[in-house]
Amino acid sequence: MKSLGKRAAGERLARMRASPRYRVTDTGEGFHNVHPIDPGLRDRTVRPSVTELLRPAGRRLPSAPLPAVNPLETWARRPGSGLRATWLGHSTVLIEIDGLRVLTDPVWAQRASPLQWLGPQRFQPVPLGLQALPPLDAVVISHDHYDHLDHGTIRELVALQQVPFITSLGVGAHLQAWGVPPERIVELDWWEHWQAPAAELRIHAAPSQHFSGRSLRDRNATLWSSLVIETPRHRVFFSGDTGLTPEYARIREHFGGFDLVLLEVGAHHPSWGDIHLGPENALKALQLLGGGTLLPVHWGTFSLALHDWDEPAEVLLAQGPVAGAQLLMPRLGQAVEPAHGEPVQPWWRETDRARRRGRVGHAPAPG
Repeated sequence: MKSLGKRAAGERLARMRASPRYRVTDTGEGFHNVHPIDPGLRDRTVRPSVTELLRPAGRRLPSAPLPAVNPLETWARRPGSGLRATWLGHSTVLIEIDGLRVLTDPVWAQRASPLQWLGPQRFQPVPLGLQALPPLDAVVISHDHYDHLDHGTIRELVALQQVPFITSLGVGAHLQAWGVPPERIVELDWWEHWQAPAAELRIHAAPSQHFSGRSLRDRNATLWSSLVIETPRHRVFFSGDTGLTPEYARIREHFGGFDLVLLEVGAHHPSWGDIHLGPENALKALQLLGGGTLLPVHWGTFSLALHDWDEPAEVLLAQGPVAGAQLLMPRLGQAVEPAHGEPVQPWWRETDRARRRGRVGHAPAPG
């Protein structure tokens, strides 16, 4: 099955094995998290079953497609501040930074799954097609899970644009198997960076606390990373997927502050505190990173946990101001500039209000 990708071999595997984050033991080999899990960060007594994840009772989904904006007209004009972000769903964000464009974890698939007929299904479409994207200067991919790395999306992107792919160690084997030329693949270990050859753009890999794998046989066979996107004028942090880790304080010490912080807030659970943030721990992570404008990602697209689809947004709206966080929560497709400090409007409530007025029906549950 092509969507599973391919395992690393040869020089790629040798470089992975040379990483301080890679272990070879009598029972197997692979990457590992370097920081111990903080006490109280996860509760294994309430771990959900596979059945509960696929068809949980009581989980509320949107009653209609969410309000979205077509960003093409805005993208035609450069941002006055030099930094603008457009959330396209889940962890996919187009970042415009001082005349350059970087796309994070692009996923246009209908399911976050190796199969087209089974697995978490979208309840929200992408605001526009891949062919409508402007010319990109880089695509960054944090790790190899299906809701962050999609076979079909990569294949189409390769056909549409001559763009470099910046990713974590080992993930390049998947990309190359799907048609990305080797010269357009850059794989980074933590604290390594890529310098754009003809622009003042650097992309760094930094720590996160997660895991990897696209099948039952390749767990932790590739690295997972957060990513820092910077020019001489601006710096953006993208968490990928991660649990709360003191490594975030080290990232702040290494890079200094951030103008924009993209943190995952959805698909959380009490037993997943070591691998996913959720909204409350995202606010703690933001403090460890030294603040900056927070744009939450990893929500509002796929139903990947037991909580209501909009719970992350509601928790952030309630607790963010108390924690002193500057929130940026745009509609899907709405291009926003952190420097403008736009007030948060709870747009995600609009579909429920419309349903109560009898104008829309219920959307089908995923799976």
